[in-house]
Amino acid sequence: MTESAISCLVEKLAMFVEQEVNLLKGVRGEIELIRDEFERMKAFLEHTESSKDDDPELKLWVKQVRDVAYDVEDILDEYTLNLARDHGDGVMRYLHKIKLSINNLKERRHLSSKITDIRTKVLSISEGHRRYHFKSYCTEQSASASTGGTSWHNLREDTFPVEEGELVGIDQPREELIKWLVDGEPELEVVSILGMGGSGKTTLAERVYDNHQVKAYFQSHAWISVSQSYKIQDILRDMIGQFHGEIEQRAPQGIESANSVRLKQILKDFLHQKRYVIVLDDVWNLEALEGLKSAMPNGSCSSRIIITTRIANIATSSSNQSKVYTRKPLSPEESWSLFCKKAFRGKLCPPHLKNLSGQILKKCEGLPLAIVAIGGLLFAKDVKEWEMISHSLAVELESNDRMQIFRKILSLSYIDLHYKLKSCFLYLGLFPEDRVIERMTLIRLWIAEGFIEERERMTQEEVAQRYLNELINRNLVQIAEIDVEGRLKTCRVHDLMRESILSKLKDENFVSFLSEQSKELHERVRRLSVQYNCNNALNQLNLPSLRSLLIFQLRTSSSTDEQFFPTSSKLLRVLDLGGSCLHKFPQQILVFVHLKYLSLRRSNVRVIPRSIVKLQNLETLDLKHTFVSEMPVEITKLKKLQHLLVYSDAEITTSVPFGFRKGFLAPKGIGALTSLQNLCCVKAGGDRSKNTIQELGELSRLRRLGVRDLKKDDAKELCHSLEKMTNLQSLNVNAKSEFDIIDLDFLSSAPPFLRGLHIEGCLKKLPHWLPLLISLTKLRLAWTKLKSSPLIALQNLPNLVELYLSNAFDGKTLVFGDKGFPKLKKLFFANLDNLRFALMNGTDRQSLLVVIHGLANLKHLQFYEMPEEFALVFYPYSRNRMRKGILQEYYEEVMERNPEVYFFWWKEDHRERHDLSLDSYNVIKGRVISRIEVIPIVS
Repeated sequence: MTESAISCLVEKLAMFVEQEVNLLKGVRGEIELIRDEFERMKAFLEHTESSKDDDPELKLWVKQVRDVAYDVEDILDEYTLNLARDHGDGVMRYLHKIKLSINNLKERRHLSSKITDIRTKVLSISEGHRRYHFKSYCTEQSASASTGGTSWHNLREDTFPVEEGELVGIDQPREELIKWLVDGEPELEVVSILGMGGSGKTTLAERVYDNHQVKAYFQSHAWISVSQSYKIQDILRDMIGQFHGEIEQRAPQGIESANSVRLKQILKDFLHQKRYVIVLDDVWNLEALEGLKSAMPNGSCSSRIIITTRIANIATSSSNQSKVYTRKPLSPEESWSLFCKKAFRGKLCPPHLKNLSGQILKKCEGLPLAIVAIGGLLFAKDVKEWEMISHSLAVELESNDRMQIFRKILSLSYIDLHYKLKSCFLYLGLFPEDRVIERMTLIRLWIAEGFIEERERMTQEEVAQRYLNELINRNLVQIAEIDVEGRLKTCRVHDLMRESILSKLKDENFVSFLSEQSKELHERVRRLSVQYNCNNALNQLNLPSLRSLLIFQLRTSSSTDEQFFPTSSKLLRVLDLGGSCLHKFPQQILVFVHLKYLSLRRSNVRVIPRSIVKLQNLETLDLKHTFVSEMPVEITKLKKLQHLLVYSDAEITTSVPFGFRKGFLAPKGIGALTSLQNLCCVKAGGDRSKNTIQELGELSRLRRLGVRDLKKDDAKELCHSLEKMTNLQSLNVNAKSEFDIIDLDFLSSAPPFLRGLHIEGCLKKLPHWLPLLISLTKLRLAWTKLKSSPLIALQNLPNLVELYLSNAFDGKTLVFGDKGFPKLKKLFFANLDNLRFALMNGTDRQSLLVVIHGLANLKHLQFYEMPEEFALVFYPYSRNRMRKGILQEYYEEVMERNPEVYFFWWKEDHRERHDLSLDSYNVIKGRVISRIEVIPIVS
């Protein structure tokens, strides 16, 4: 993590020297010297990252480097802060200018003095680096000459032995893997076992490798531990030795001095026309795997390679997709069984320890290595020790010898990360335990923190998404929820992985936590996570170096909204007060001139002051679900603003209300915010409606746009503006009222990368360009009241996965095209009041079942406020006369796909949901009968 802090500092120093042209003589050179020294330190740190945990001297040196890097950053930020003053207007501006010239000279002298002091400190630390570098070089030379010693990089998941009788959840996967090995194709195949650290990959591979059927089927066998620190020649020698050893032959002479080309040839000669199985345990990169595969003969003897890995793309790229076995967490029953075997040596859990056992197992989340390690730790301990361990697992991970091995196994994945990813990963520790984290919130926070590099032809959001994907790929972050496209919506961290993060956060001074148990903080704290109702505690803290403040629990009804800010924290970059009961925009925020990210989401704030113009570095302003309905004109001077999120949802009192999302009135000059990528949601209504819509055309970088209260006369102007937004990916257009017609045909061609489109308002016809959107994945048509069925025109959209029709069609018969919607997974019908029939084009069968049968990829089907008769056709309990002959066959085929089918009706003050259960069927059937209606043959 220290490498990341230094990397950010080096960039900041370079930018500072470039932009600050009035530095006093000599200061520029000293800053450049400091920058060069930090670059050398960074290179050394990247080389020694894996060693510092086991080397107290190196750990101390790294701390000194980190502290002085933070000192330099503080000096630069304080200097910038002191130069950033309000100049006033007119005569006052002139007087301020004279005064500021004097003050700025003082600041430059002050900076010069501080830089001179810090240069001395940096050079002293650099000298320590040179001494240590020589010492570590000698140590490495000595170690390389010795055959003794074991690096903890080579720790395996079987470090904690488990007896055969203690194993749980292993039989079914073992049999499946054995079948893959002995029943496959004659060509060489790779079978992958994938899972996070501690999930039991190695244990499973051992049980497969040692199985008598596998031993008998293959003629030659070798088990190789690859690890992060592999050397290809050593692995090849080990393999040759194992193959010769099992037939009691001596390995060929000269292999100790042979190069990799010679070693590979020896292996190929030995394995020629033999059926062999090789386990490559703990593979960390494709280069290692491909290098070893190239040494294996690819004959027709049904040979196999088994790999275990934590990294998904290694598993999937090396194996046929069907030959990747992903280790799942143990079930609650399996977890309990394994825990009792280790903690109580197979005896029953004493009643007084059941609750504590449950709490501890919850943290383990089915991770076998964690259960074995913690169960063994708790064996024969008394209740007080159980309680202490339950409440302080992070401490145990750090201090207990047994648990340190487990922590190091988890840490291997962290150490293998590029330094840019390490900060992103550690940042997840800021969030409360079991917190589900929204993807875009996390990405914007990473960017504001300075973790995300800029790359040519990519936005920072795209780079951050790649970082997040890589953390998921490495099984360090878990997917909590995905959308129908398979894109991540929310994520989380395994509880014990989070405990491992917390132990690192403490070492790195990366994040501190304010809690009821810990209210005293060191003044050098740089990030603060508040996870309890602190109210008055914050303003009593002295935290001059604080850069980020995230408050996850802040409930106050006080009228003095200033009380929860540390008074001295003027260097803040990130401030998240989401969910607080703030009623006014806190004026103290305006002193945070370095602020990049500000969230007041779900607060009670109503007015944004004109003085927000002071926040010239602001990039994200999140006012979602507040009472803000208008922005001051001064917002247009925030040239760095990229995300302006201002909208709220009205209280839903009917099933599918019109225009329930409210936007904000944009000020004159909104087009000046040319850095904007995300603008949601701006009102088109008001006196200057046309001007607002025209100005939107200046925002050519927009990727997401929401426009509310659009009137008929505004549509043409909106289309002209949209034609300039070539980067737009999501568009949400909402009419002023359900009777206002939106004519979007003025748009000659839609933005080429549009993925999401929401139109709410009356349409005379579908826009001519809509069926041409080849990138479109989500389409929502609401209150469009089309007279003819829109589905024939839409059926050839190649990537559409979600279609929502609400008050979208006024006709009686909805016509679908045969073999249309090739990727559709989600289909919603809502308030289609006149609909009586659904028809597949080219057939005379008026049945929704025929239509659904034709949508081969459909996984989710939902109905809102639709006639009950449409629902009854989906129940197996319905009368046979509803589904005769071919319709019954279609029904059975549709149900074999196991789609999620739900029906919703608004009842008084809530929405009632029904599934395909017998109870739901009886309720719906009862309503139909109560109306004394005959159930129709078609639906």
